[in-house]
Amino acid sequence: MRRVLVVEDNQTLARGISRSLEAAGFAAEVAGDRELARRALAKKEPDVLVLDLMLPDGDGFEVLQDLRAGGSVIPVLILSARGEEIDKLRGFRLGADDYVVKPVGVLELIARVEALLRRAGGNRETPDRAPAALVRFGAVEVDPARRTVDRDGQPIELAPKEFELLLCLLRHQGRVVTRETLLHDAWGYRAPVATRTVDTHVATLRAKLEVDPTKPRHILTVRKIGYRLKL
Repeated sequence: MRRVLVVEDNQTLARGISRSLEAAGFAAEVAGDRELARRALAKKEPDVLVLDLMLPDGDGFEVLQDLRAGGSVIPVLILSARGEEIDKLRGFRLGADDYVVKPVGVLELIARVEALLRRAGGNRETPDRAPAALVRFGAVEVDPARRTVDRDGQPIELAPKEFELLLCLLRHQGRVVTRETLLHDAWGYRAPVATRTVDTHVATLRAKLEVDPTKPRHILTVRKIGYRLKL
């Protein structure tokens, strides 16, 4: 499971961020000040660091500077109320990978964390390719190489976008996939696709693959975030 360290002294905000990340399939840890962040980083580096700048015992820039000086290349997303250009410039010069000004929506934050993981590459839990072997869940069998789907031994015809959405869910191996990620993987942002389009295609997938689409057992909704495939 991918780990995210959230360095944030506002307990309410930190709790909300960590819960949202966990709902999206991440393991989230919170550090409320610079010293706790230093200890957490020394113990085990996370896959992504979400870093506030205004900490009670120092500046978040110092955390970033120390991290890069020590040779760490983990992705760092600065999440701060400081939105001046000079702060952003300093953050990027010190080695930040992304800079987001508070307040930020949960879905955007999760999408940015996922984007950092994709750019970092080589993460075993964020594969770029579809699974090569046959995948089975319930009465459904998916052959990614042949792009075929059977249910109870009978072939099921899926539209191209339906199949791409199914592959995206399979790639994430039971983890939550945000609507933004589904849009990116299936449509490639080649057109302005409304979020409702994802919901419509998922509903069609359920109608074709679930025994009872009104009570899905495999293609599950994660409220306000997206979907996950229960194998």
